[in-house]
Amino acid sequence: MPVRYKHAFIMKQIFFRKTRFLKIIILLPAILLNQCDNSSREEPDSLRLIDWDAQTLLEVRQRLETGDMALQPALDRLIREADEALNAGTFTVTDKPQEPPSGDKKDYMSIAPFWWPDPDSEDGLPYIRRDGEVNPERHEYDSRRLSEFSSAVQTLSLAWFFTGREAYAEHAAELVRVWFIHEKTSMNPHLRYAQAIRGRNEGRYIGLIDTVSLLLMLDAVGLIAKSRAWSDRDDERLRNWFRQYKTWFIESEFGRDESAHPNNHGTWHDAQASGYALFVRDTTTARDILQRVGELRIQEHIEPDGRMPRELQRTRGFSYSIYNLRGLIMLAERGERLSIDLWGYQTPDGRSITQALDWLLLYAVDFDPEKFPYEQLIHNSEDRNTMLRHAEMIYRRAALATGDKRYFDAVSRISAITPDDRINLLYPMP
Repeated sequence: MPVRYKHAFIMKQIFFRKTRFLKIIILLPAILLNQCDNSSREEPDSLRLIDWDAQTLLEVRQRLETGDMALQPALDRLIREADEALNAGTFTVTDKPQEPPSGDKKDYMSIAPFWWPDPDSEDGLPYIRRDGEVNPERHEYDSRRLSEFSSAVQTLSLAWFFTGREAYAEHAAELVRVWFIHEKTSMNPHLRYAQAIRGRNEGRYIGLIDTVSLLLMLDAVGLIAKSRAWSDRDDERLRNWFRQYKTWFIESEFGRDESAHPNNHGTWHDAQASGYALFVRDTTTARDILQRVGELRIQEHIEPDGRMPRELQRTRGFSYSIYNLRGLIMLAERGERLSIDLWGYQTPDGRSITQALDWLLLYAVDFDPEKFPYEQLIHNSEDRNTMLRHAEMIYRRAALATGDKRYFDAVSRISAITPDDRINLLYPMP
């Protein structure tokens, strides 16, 4: 309560302590003012977030409310995209025209992105690999639907948080209920048929990386939990789904194989497993995963000079290096909140997250594939812009986490993130 209202409250209590009716009449405005003041303020701990910083989001919202024009383009675009999401319907794995091998359309199903029909085979089987080139057949299955679902929930939840428009929260909540909770449409909590290769298998452990996009959704649900659209029953049923999925994700044969994968797949297995554990409040499992990141990921993935050889051997070596760093940075940010210092982790011969960032920085500003010493396919200008946006994003997050001036300088020089990008709302520059 502001001091002036507090003083008025006390004086009125004293003056009217013998007259109950008059006391209620005069105190009512002060009580209402006190309630309004509290409702407009939220403590960071009241937002149940895993990756986004609650204090930052609250400060950004306050800046927008006071007319900060630097952030307005990002909010305007977010609102446009949220309005589009309101009219995009819902998403469910049961919408796919194909049946998984189980015959149950509630089972998630996708095909491997870089595998294509064999032109020398009469029926195209078995499929053959063309690394870095996505087979458009992949979009006919559940992977695109999952990505669009996760993105829509994030968009709507952020729009609700920054505008207070309840329709955004209501639709976000319904999207989540359709995908995870409603009996007829909910996805079964496993990925046995993910990233199948026609003519070779029905699914692979590598397919577990498909659900990375679910990480976009976890904090979105944390936001709308403050709205009228999301109930405690919704919350518990969703967490129960993720408890089952976390167990399968970590303990199944596919999960163990993906965790052992020595490139970005292993990194993103840790990112997903720790995220799901934190979402269901299993801090012990999350802490165990994060405490092993230094030895299993930083030490094994990064060379003393900062190169990540298993990413650089791909046809999109620069992009995959960024992708692996995005996962490592996410893990480092979570570690910081649990007092596990992954930003400062360094092996005796110099392997560290910052060393990998420093090596990539040699090429990230004014990126030229001709000067990059490894292969990097770039299909078109949009592909290039997306790659550089992700590059700038990792240096922005590194700059905000470490305060390193070189990373701030890299952000200003790459300059691929436009003023209307929502990154400016989630990770605003000082």
